[in-house]
Amino acid sequence: MCYDVQARPPYPPISGGAGEGEDLILEAGDGTRFAAYYAAPSQDKGAQIIILPDVRGLHPFYKELALRFAEVGIRAIAIDYFGRTAGITARDDEFDYQPHVQQMQFPHVVADVKAARTFLSKQDPRKDVTFTVGFCRGGTLSLLLGAEDLDLAGVIAFYSGFSRPVPGAEDTLQRSKKIHVPVLGLYGGTDQSITAEQVQELDINLDQAGVKHEVITYPGAPHSFFDRRYKEHADASADAWTRILNFINSLTPKA
Repeated sequence: MCYDVQARPPYPPISGGAGEGEDLILEAGDGTRFAAYYAAPSQDKGAQIIILPDVRGLHPFYKELALRFAEVGIRAIAIDYFGRTAGITARDDEFDYQPHVQQMQFPHVVADVKAARTFLSKQDPRKDVTFTVGFCRGGTLSLLLGAEDLDLAGVIAFYSGFSRPVPGAEDTLQRSKKIHVPVLGLYGGTDQSITAEQVQELDINLDQAGVKHEVITYPGAPHSFFDRRYKEHADASADAWTRILNFINSLTPKA
């Protein structure tokens, strides 16, 4: 598990904007209904982002993160993975996620991401510049999506796992050689589940893929450091936010 129910995303370095959020039920191409949370900015800067949660699925951390993106002018939607196996009910701290994780299939994730993308794009078709950001399992999925034909502007991965396969998908490090969009990878230097060698291999593979990328490791930071409760890692979180916003802004056409 990446984040518990008490976790909350850090505040972005830019403040002053406003965002309005709402719970949604979306429908994938195969007819599956799944839960999502959408946050709309008061001042739209032209980019949109799909948030891919950890193995817990859609819970408060990711809803609040969507609002944080909206506050800096980015339309955001966080999706739940478990519509096919757990329905559309809310995920509380008692949710037994493991049986549902074991049934996840990458093609189903792709279908859900496409539905989220369609929803976002309908909000303003003139500003269809789409990114993904994922955490832990979601970070892995974000990298895998970078090799799909989804017309993404870029993908962001926080502490993406490399050792646990995603059913229906190629090995993540092997697949990273086929990524064809810009990548921002963010990792903790003391993360016990992700080795420095794996992060270095990702960087090398992205070099071989010939895509713009930045792979950052924060010394002393653990897995899930991006949490405002961890004041000792506030500098890493602030830097991560800055890199995220610079990454998105650099790839978003100016109005």
